[in-house]
Amino acid sequence: MGTIINGFNGEYRFLSNFWMAPINVGGRRWASTEHCYQAAKSLLISDWDAIQGCRTPGQAKRMGQKISLRLDWETIKLPAMEEIVREKFDQHVDLRNKLLATGSAKLVEQNSWGDTFWGMCGNTGHNHLGKILMKIRGDY
Repeated sequence: MGTIINGFNGEYRFLSNFWMAPINVGGRRWASTEHCYQAAKSLLISDWDAIQGCRTPGQAKRMGQKISLRLDWETIKLPAMEEIVREKFDQHVDLRNKLLATGSAKLVEQNSWGDTFWGMCGNTGHNHLGKILMKIRGDY
């Protein structure tokens, strides 16, 4: 089996959506991909403003749990995440080069907080964020 990057910590922290790498999406500047993703859950400008004003990705995530969820969210959340993460690496050449330097390693968003949709908790999960990162890496 090839190399596995099992968790977005240490030198691989930049792979996390909590990495502070501002991106421009939808005519707005977001402090991180987490901020942008959380705002994408809503169609209300007031929700976008509230999330944009969050100082940290953790605050943005908590705010994202309180906003008005758009009706089609479950249908569009995967393509939305891919678009947002792609913008991070399109807009930050240094991060793109670090992503490319992971070579053919399997990227696993290993976590201890039970997120089995975007990552893996123990041996359980879909690892959608890891799959998106590997797809984007392959597109460069």
